[in-house]
Amino acid sequence: MTTAPAEQKQSIVEYETEHGKIKLSPSIIKKYLVSGDASKVSEQEVMMFLSLCKYQRLNPFLREAYLIKFGQEPATIVTGKETFTKRAAASEICKGWEAGIVVVGTDDEIKKREGTLKLPQETLIGGWARIHRGDWNVPFENTVSLEEYQRRKKDGTLMANWKNMPATMIRKVALVQALREAFPENFQGMYSPEEMPIEEQNLEQAPIEPPKEDPPKEEKPQKNNKNTPKNITKEQKNKINTLFEEKQMDTDELKELVSEALGKQVESINNLTYEEASTVISALESYERKEETEEEAEGINPEQVAEIGNLAGEVGYGSDELHEFMEDTIGREVEAIDYLTAEEANAVIEALDNLTKE
Repeated sequence: MTTAPAEQKQSIVEYETEHGKIKLSPSIIKKYLVSGDASKVSEQEVMMFLSLCKYQRLNPFLREAYLIKFGQEPATIVTGKETFTKRAAASEICKGWEAGIVVVGTDDEIKKREGTLKLPQETLIGGWARIHRGDWNVPFENTVSLEEYQRRKKDGTLMANWKNMPATMIRKVALVQALREAFPENFQGMYSPEEMPIEEQNLEQAPIEPPKEDPPKEEKPQKNNKNTPKNITKEQKNKINTLFEEKQMDTDELKELVSEALGKQVESINNLTYEEASTVISALESYERKEETEEEAEGINPEQVAEIGNLAGEVGYGSDELHEFMEDTIGREVEAIDYLTAEEANAVIEALDNLTKE
């Protein structure tokens, strides 16, 4: 009996977004949603992207999130530029925001100005944002440095947007950072293109049509061979009993296997047809007993994946550095982040958190 269809079904994650229900899987992500070289993206990077989309209810088909991969560089995961402001505007406790730039005039006086207007004689040095929450008495204000956030190419020259419109870029950085800190439950693990070393203008904006499920194939009735018996034969019964003993199964395990193979409950193998008995024999031949463990460790959850991704971004770890750090922390080799237990994930989160405080 083959398990491929069941495994394929389990790999698909279905969740609700603000625009309706969507389905994602690693294969769908690699085929439709990678910006750049999909063949280079790792399983760990795909799972981090999937977990973030599910946890934050993002619809990557509407360009609310991007998975960007070029060459051997670590993948970059960013959120669509409109997602931050749309979500904040929809929040009942968000009472608005202001954002602008920080400049130095000829008198060496530092000025905060709303918007992005900079006079020719002024020097741009940063951006600022102020967020108002209905349940806070004091608004949250954030200021960021232009020097710290200007993104450059490998040759050291400024990326196009930072060269041509630095005031717009640094204002956006200040705003999304402020929104993330003011509403962590809405924006945890989410970063805008302006915060990352990517050329934002190269990101596709047009929505992608979600892949449609293949319609179930109609099974054509098989022509009965006059020489083929209708009911289970004595030889088939003996074969089933022999395999039952060889596989060291108990009666309940056999009943479960027969039910899975035929898609229905069967009380006795004597009631099987010839074709059903052949299907059961094939399933028995491929059956492998699963080794029982005293207690299965709880696996990592999407919230932990998002938190690890968030903290790794804060300390500047790429996928390879994060992978090495996880193995050093938990003291064992791990193929990808989704193979961590919940306890191991907590240990990695604690270790990363300590790094951010150093």
